[in-house]
Amino acid sequence: MARESMEYDVVIVGAGPAGLACAIRIKQLAAEAGREVSVCIVEKGSEVGAHILSGAVFEPRALDELIPDWKEKGAPLNTPAREDRFLFLTEKSSWRLPTPPQMHNEGNYIISLGNLCRWLGQQAEGLGVEIYPGFAAAELLFDEGGRVAGVATGDMGITRAGEQGPNYQPGMELRARYTFFAEGCRGHLSKQLVERFGLREGKDPQTYGIGIKELWEIDPAKHQPGLILHTIGWPLDRRTYGGSFLYHLENNQVAYGFVIGLDYDNPHLSPFEEMQRFKLHPAIRPFFEGGRRISYGARAINEGGFQSIPKLVFPGGALIGCSAGFVNVPKIKGSHTAMKTGMLAAEAAFAALGADAPPVLESYPAALEASWVWPELYGVRNIRPSFHKGLYPGLVYSALDTYLFRGKAPWTFHNHADHDKLRKAAECKPIAYPRPDGKITFDRLSSVFLSNTNHEEDQPIHLTLKDAGVPVAHNLALYDAPEQRYCPAGVYEIVRDEKGPRLQINAQNCVHCKTCDIKDPTQNIVWVTPEGGGGPNYPGM
Repeated sequence: MARESMEYDVVIVGAGPAGLACAIRIKQLAAEAGREVSVCIVEKGSEVGAHILSGAVFEPRALDELIPDWKEKGAPLNTPAREDRFLFLTEKSSWRLPTPPQMHNEGNYIISLGNLCRWLGQQAEGLGVEIYPGFAAAELLFDEGGRVAGVATGDMGITRAGEQGPNYQPGMELRARYTFFAEGCRGHLSKQLVERFGLREGKDPQTYGIGIKELWEIDPAKHQPGLILHTIGWPLDRRTYGGSFLYHLENNQVAYGFVIGLDYDNPHLSPFEEMQRFKLHPAIRPFFEGGRRISYGARAINEGGFQSIPKLVFPGGALIGCSAGFVNVPKIKGSHTAMKTGMLAAEAAFAALGADAPPVLESYPAALEASWVWPELYGVRNIRPSFHKGLYPGLVYSALDTYLFRGKAPWTFHNHADHDKLRKAAECKPIAYPRPDGKITFDRLSSVFLSNTNHEEDQPIHLTLKDAGVPVAHNLALYDAPEQRYCPAGVYEIVRDEKGPRLQINAQNCVHCKTCDIKDPTQNIVWVTPEGGGGPNYPGM
């Protein structure tokens, strides 16, 4: 069966904040000019917002610019930030620290980013944007000159053996004059574009954290709408970057999350187990007692900052949002910057479509450098890298950078790839984690159940290995198979039988966090997109 093809002016991959803001801005400009510009968004989640996971305390700066009357239109920003707390934890105690200025949240809102994306999707469709959820962009399309010409969605109904099953449907080609990639952190196609066009030449490697989140409904007597609590310290050691957040939303709900930098060096560390045992701290446990867990999820987060932003444009398209990495790590926010990059790319594309349509949108990165995004990220560029030396050196330098240098130090610290950081298992101390109690702490499988994750079982495994021998001969032998621990969904399991140990991949559990693609020591694991509509389905996350 031949693939059908559809033509657009602009195709956007990913219905997250950046992609939706981009689509809305193009349509706004077209309406103002009385022109017709066709825009399509393809989204691998089963619905808009299904794969969106973030804290989230939301800074509305970009939304104010994009849709100034968002309040009147019912945007789901319902809980204004009211109080910031910042704690340093030891195993038994806690100390309140001054809240860094980047973490002051007056004027911000505690939200579900997934719900905001659902609302943005409605605004986009109201302007005439075509959105196709449940269809994964699986392949890059190029013209004869090597310019990106669009994307093709994945075939449906391919069996585990790679054959066409009874429900086979070929993918569709979505061709465009410009294609924007808003896949989020460690996007599958974005990664290919970076390699093909050398977009990271002269740039630092991107670095990442893994964010694991639970949504709780807590005792109303303990609920404080608008409270924002962040912690550093225990349960992580002084070599490992990370911390927690507890955000009190409306309806007695609390968004709890734990983030660990994926440059950690102890292969025995389990981000999931660290996240669970954190809840047992005497300063934290009371928030959860008497409550119930509603949802669970995990997602990698860009942490490289300014010096890890790749070149953004190439013939026929551009990277926007977290496909490139615009998270302000000290601020613990990236949605506002992601939206603004999408808006700037939209303005560049609209102008180009009305002129001679140059193959490379050089006006987009130029506009970005002239926007408020650039100085915001430049001013905090050294804070996250300063923690490469450990917790205390990072805290001391961050204070100096913030209060003395004010982000204008005449030097720039650099990043190194996360997968290079693991030490051998024999050199590191194993970590004894408490057993889950089923009330405050939980196991992986019951957690994945709450993420509503599902994949069509008889499809090719989307977690691929370049060399099937590496997991046992290298990872197990040297690092005690760290994939068993860094995956927050129980995808990777060492099974031992009469033939010896082997790696079993439980792809059905995958929540699309991309941690394995990032942290695998030899970069032997490659995450590719599964059938559209699969993966998690996050309500209210």
